[in-house]
Amino acid sequence: MTVTIDVASALRTVAIAIIAAAVLFVVWMIVAKVRNFIFSLRFERSDREAMRHRWAEIEQMSRGSGEMSRKMAVLEADKLLDQALKSLAMAGNTLGERLRFAQYKYPDLRDVWWAHRVRNQLVHEASYHLDAGLAAKAVRAYRRALRRIGAI
Repeated sequence: MTVTIDVASALRTVAIAIIAAAVLFVVWMIVAKVRNFIFSLRFERSDREAMRHRWAEIEQMSRGSGEMSRKMAVLEADKLLDQALKSLAMAGNTLGERLRFAQYKYPDLRDVWWAHRVRNQLVHEASYHLDAGLAAKAVRAYRRALRRIGAI
């Protein structure tokens, strides 16, 4: 029994495999560079100052005596987080989509999801009651998220 090997075909196959690996490596490097560029975006000093000023107003609202001011504080904190994520060029059409995208860079943003759900209940359920403790906890969650991304 005789086994013949076509050396030219074998070399061609090895060359194609090496070229394919090189192309995949270059594509991977380009994707990594683009991802690093997107995630390296930071806030301008004036933007951060404006967000800090807005955050001070939100905290003042959250300490208000009525339920309506607590509700407004949660709604405004949610809007501020959404604005901050937009400023960082996080992809998505809604805050939920932007949060999902941002979690790749900031995994601890998962902790703000429940506060966002509270916000959604405020918006979609007219009879939703927000007690002072839950409102304070939600505002703290938004504060931690905003600090984590460097907005305030």
